[in-house]
Amino acid sequence: MFDYEVLKVIWWVLICVLLIGFVVTDGFDMGVGALLPVIGKTDDDRRIMINSIAPHWEGNQVWLVLAAGAIFAAWPAVYATAFSGFYVAMMLTLFALFFRPVGFDYRSKIADPRWRKSWDWGIFAGSTVPPLIIGVAFGNLLQGVPFQLDEFLRSTYEGSFFELLNPFGLLVGIFTVLLFVLQGSTWLQMKTEGEVRERARKVSLILAPIVVAIFAIAGIWIAKGIDGYVLTSVIDTNGPSNPLLKTAELQTGAWLVNYDKYPLSIIAPAIGLLFPLFAWVASKKNCSALAFTSTSIAIVGVLMTCAFSMFPFIMPSSLNPNASFTVWDAVSSEMTLNIMTFTAVIFIPLILLYTSWAYFKMFGRIGKVFMDKYKHSAY
Repeated sequence: MFDYEVLKVIWWVLICVLLIGFVVTDGFDMGVGALLPVIGKTDDDRRIMINSIAPHWEGNQVWLVLAAGAIFAAWPAVYATAFSGFYVAMMLTLFALFFRPVGFDYRSKIADPRWRKSWDWGIFAGSTVPPLIIGVAFGNLLQGVPFQLDEFLRSTYEGSFFELLNPFGLLVGIFTVLLFVLQGSTWLQMKTEGEVRERARKVSLILAPIVVAIFAIAGIWIAKGIDGYVLTSVIDTNGPSNPLLKTAELQTGAWLVNYDKYPLSIIAPAIGLLFPLFAWVASKKNCSALAFTSTSIAIVGVLMTCAFSMFPFIMPSSLNPNASFTVWDAVSSEMTLNIMTFTAVIFIPLILLYTSWAYFKMFGRIGKVFMDKYKHSAY
């Protein structure tokens, strides 16, 4: 179907698309969950918030499953190293996610304030811990991951969970949580009414400039204080998947090189900086749909900033830069990528189609009238 080099780029793009689908859709429903104890002053308020995401949150998880499956199939070495090296972090994320479906389904089954409050905090944890850990993981990717390869290309991770909790990693983790919460607040502006909507609007006005400030600080930190990785040898982009056939090294400011090489890529960080401000203006003017659209585009800009900065690196090694995984040498076989591409061409449009249909059918605001009408069947 395509030659090997083109397939490698296609799957870098497709995995970025799947991750964007996850962070945009799961971003707002996790943001709503994180805001549950903040905006939800009464049980009715919290039920309104939960029911604003109730039709979609399970479907939004599909993007996470697809992204993990695509990484497993397209970048098996990356998957193996990440899921073994970040094992504790992955398990914490998984256990935190357990609280979400159970909390959504069971909190309203018993009309006991203590029961419901406990599940509210469970939903809060299940909505806050995953974006925090995901952000910390991306922060550590930008700094390099402590792994190396032996002569048989077996990876050995030599870090620990607590080493992931370094200052830059934590900054990116906090930024990710706040970005998801900002996304959730604009969703609540668009999907709710009354006091809940007004409180969500105030949260958006507070968080938007904070998100911009932290994104700018992280960018300056990367430019001035974090060494990036560059290839120092010619790499056969159509060659076999063997990371040890290249040489790479650390260089100050290396994560900015692609913005000189590909000038249009500067659009991504510009979007990450400007669109939260557009969301602030839209929230100020009560244009809720525009505010939500702006935060969604901002999330795309932030994720693509990371992708463009690191390209072609996927997972750089801080122990042996030559062993770093790149788009060109950490992928599956040409036949595997061809089969996956054929499958993706069929199923990704179908997923987009039924997802769009579901959002269209569930369009509308959730308020007290809705809750009174569906008092016994709503979450």
